[in-house]
Amino acid sequence: MKLHEYQSKQLFARYGIPIPQGEVASTPAEARAIAQKLGKAVVVKAQVLVGGRGKAGGIRLAHNPDEAEKVASDILAMEIKGIPVRKVLVDEALEISRELYLGVVIDRTQGKPVMMASSEGGVDIEEVARRSPEKIIKITVDPFLGLRPYQARELALGIGLDKAFLNAFTSIAIGLYRCFTENDASLAEINPLALTRDGRLLAADAKVIIDDNALFRHPDLAAMRPLEEDTPSEREARAHGISYVQLDGDIGCMVNGAGLAMATMDTIKLYGGNPANFLDIGGGARAEQVAAGLKIILSDPKVKAVLINIFGGITRCDEVARGILEAIKEVEVKVPIVVRLVGTNEEEGRRLLAEANLITAVSMSEAAEKAVELARKAGA
Repeated sequence: MKLHEYQSKQLFARYGIPIPQGEVASTPAEARAIAQKLGKAVVVKAQVLVGGRGKAGGIRLAHNPDEAEKVASDILAMEIKGIPVRKVLVDEALEISRELYLGVVIDRTQGKPVMMASSEGGVDIEEVARRSPEKIIKITVDPFLGLRPYQARELALGIGLDKAFLNAFTSIAIGLYRCFTENDASLAEINPLALTRDGRLLAADAKVIIDDNALFRHPDLAAMRPLEEDTPSEREARAHGISYVQLDGDIGCMVNGAGLAMATMDTIKLYGGNPANFLDIGGGARAEQVAAGLKIILSDPKVKAVLINIFGGITRCDEVARGILEAIKEVEVKVPIVVRLVGTNEEEGRRLLAEANLITAVSMSEAAEKAVELARKAGA
């Protein structure tokens, strides 16, 4: 779950990480009131969960409340990469003398958190890694010990930070690490970590991604989920406990198990097709979930064929077949559906599908090949 910048900054503040003065606004009038309260030049920043806000004109400087109102009005009328801007963050404008980078991620190879710092903040860390990898300093953190102060100082000195700022940097680094671990984040990032001309270190921008699987431990964070950023299909999938990601292809996929889902998508690509989604109904899915998943897939106008690939272990193939037939009754199906059922009660599942004259396949390769061929015919 991605948090908006303003939500990430609120989270940072709980851990003693200094952030600029500012508040979030939903209307131009609110933006004007915030700028008036701050009494200084402000930066008005679109709150959308996509990159490239600045290049799209979603981050602008305003020198007074009237200008802040006008700028906020312009930004709130925008769409950035297809997402409408519904809120803006009005922050004090900083006089920045230097931009740094500080972030924490999980190194899955080592199975440990890694804190990274760079003297080149304000740009994507991936770009720095590609262009100047030597400018990224990394520290692997023992999860049993946590980030130690000496490690934070090592990072600060590694990026050439003046010794006068070591204590401030160390405090921020330890706070960021605590924020990362205590909230089950997969990423916590300050970019840029701004060194201002008046000698402050502040999180000028903030990005936090929370592991969805840990949200049951954090009801306060779950309540912060920006539902307006999800598509209706994604909201529907979440309501039924289905893992769903919409993609750009034209072959809808419904599978039980993330690994099998990825293998199915790869096989579709192997035969020259393009998956329209990742959809995992999970283990033990009942007919109701299968029906909901199929309805979600069919709601995508780009879908020209559907491939259902089920390995029945905990999930019973006859339950899947009943779910498919239930969905077909409720939704007008205008595209061909290819079904591969293998495992528990597969004979019964296949019998139910055969009675409905659905297209079936024995192997995953056969199913993918049929789906790709049918999608091509539909698109011809």
